[in-house]
Amino acid sequence: MLEKYLTAEMVQFKADSENWQEAIKLAAEPLVQHHFVEPKYVDTMIENVKQFGPYIVLLPKFAMPHARPEDGVNKLGLSLLVLEKAVEFADGKIANVFLVLAAPDKDSHLSLLSELSAVLASEEKVEAMASAKTYQELIKII
Repeated sequence: MLEKYLTAEMVQFKADSENWQEAIKLAAEPLVQHHFVEPKYVDTMIENVKQFGPYIVLLPKFAMPHARPEDGVNKLGLSLLVLEKAVEFADGKIANVFLVLAAPDKDSHLSLLSELSAVLASEEKVEAMASAKTYQELIKII
């Protein structure tokens, strides 16, 4: 199911990002361009991290920015950004894989999260995602 949402147009590979805010903007760009979310969704994700800290960093190297459905989600979607150079958050946590989740309600994304948790349970797969350079490599991992 992850492959259904993480199509080539929803995945990006970049050398670096100025900071974590820019990384979230870059990661969410495909969702905005394809009208899965409104631009205010991106602003809200950034504001949430400023307010609550880097709770989006679920594992070393892996962040999952998201906000509430009412913050501008139009339909269920995922986008992914892999940075060669990780960005640092205020508390010293770092991430170079940003998987943006756009959930239009409280239930439709649960099967996606279940599949994602199986990937994230493997430290080897997380490491491989963090060093992936192409879409084909990434799809083989997930």
